[in-house]
Amino acid sequence: MSQNQLAPKREIFGWAMFDFANQGYTLLIITVIFGDLFTRVIVGDAPDYRLGNLLWSVALAASYLMVVVANPVCGAVMDYTHSRKRFLFGSYLLTVIATALLYFVEPGWHTVAVLLIILSNFAYSIGEGFIASFLPDLGPRKALGWISGLGWGLGYIGGLVAAVFALLFLGEVSAENYDTIRWVGPFAGFFFLIAAVPTFLWLKERHDSLPAASNTGLMRIGLSRVATTWREIHYFRDLRALLISVFFTMSGVYIIIAFSFIYGAQVIGWEEDVRVLMFIIVQITAALGAVGFGWLQSRLGAKTTYLMTLVLWLAAILAIWQTPALTLGMQRAFGVDWEAQYVFLIAGVLAGASLGSSQSATRALVGVLTPRGKEGEFFGLWGMASKLAAVFGMLGLGAIQWGLGLADAIVFCLVLFVLAIVTVLPVNEQRGADAAEQWHDPASGQPL
Repeated sequence: MSQNQLAPKREIFGWAMFDFANQGYTLLIITVIFGDLFTRVIVGDAPDYRLGNLLWSVALAASYLMVVVANPVCGAVMDYTHSRKRFLFGSYLLTVIATALLYFVEPGWHTVAVLLIILSNFAYSIGEGFIASFLPDLGPRKALGWISGLGWGLGYIGGLVAAVFALLFLGEVSAENYDTIRWVGPFAGFFFLIAAVPTFLWLKERHDSLPAASNTGLMRIGLSRVATTWREIHYFRDLRALLISVFFTMSGVYIIIAFSFIYGAQVIGWEEDVRVLMFIIVQITAALGAVGFGWLQSRLGAKTTYLMTLVLWLAAILAIWQTPALTLGMQRAFGVDWEAQYVFLIAGVLAGASLGSSQSATRALVGVLTPRGKEGEFFGLWGMASKLAAVFGMLGLGAIQWGLGLADAIVFCLVLFVLAIVTVLPVNEQRGADAAEQWHDPASGQPL
């Protein structure tokens, strides 16, 4: 297939279905159900749940740190051995198995729960980088925005489908309902197992593999290829600036993913029906944001679209932080008796639109700046920056909320998104794309 042609529609759909499948893990395990279950029931240190929040932060940070170490080297080995699909399959199976095993965790089993979350979230998170590395194969650079947006939009639909079934059949997060709600692990694992089947049927492995090597040799080759890229990083200065911005963006995004529903339960004090409504609102607006901004990216450019999503994030974080003040202001201005939990839904609309669009935009922009033949490695660097951000974000928020409480700690996200805007300003999208097109491996003298 020519680099200027779109891949077959079935292959693009198969690639996007992995987003559809894995979003169920994010929503059910990290965001909506198991994170809340872990802090309020498995650890259960009421009334402020500071130990539960801290252990949750540490577990996620540890899994992301493992991805930081493994992702770039795995990406380089995948490129060399023509094995991206095999690596993807391995991460997929490990996610399914470790997630299903969460069923056996009992209240008070802090260590077992933490270990399973570290293992399952590591596998899920590194798989994000593996599937993203196929994006540049699916079409010309100008089309990557809408393809990425399609995948992320379909992902949020998958999350909505998975979580609606789970919420309807598993019920509320509570100690009294523990024997039922514990099925969230097997349910999320089974959903991922089935929904990702089209990916492995239709997604193609492209590029020729290079000469075979032993496992030890492959490790040396992977480290060597990553080292070569680091030595030549000045050549990819636009990618370097983008990855710094991604670090700050994803620090904020991972905080919101991991703590937004915990925030709603602990700070806003929402009721079960509002929690369900918030989930539906976030999924729908995230899907619309991913697809809509993906369409805009093909017309306005990746960098401009990314900046727009960051400004939207600032508005969302302000709305989350100031929900009590907004509620009081509306009561005084309009004479209505609205509760904070319903005003919090406004923040959900903004956060949802920001969530899908910003992640899709960064993935597509990395694709624009990636040389052919180094997709696994460059998206490994993207994964490294994202997960290093998650470590920083989780530990940062965990420490701040330990001292100040979760309500005020959320302002930390504002600082992160401001830094993301400042650090992406030097990026020149066209210069970075030209650099990617013209890249030659200095070791071989041949185009990659």
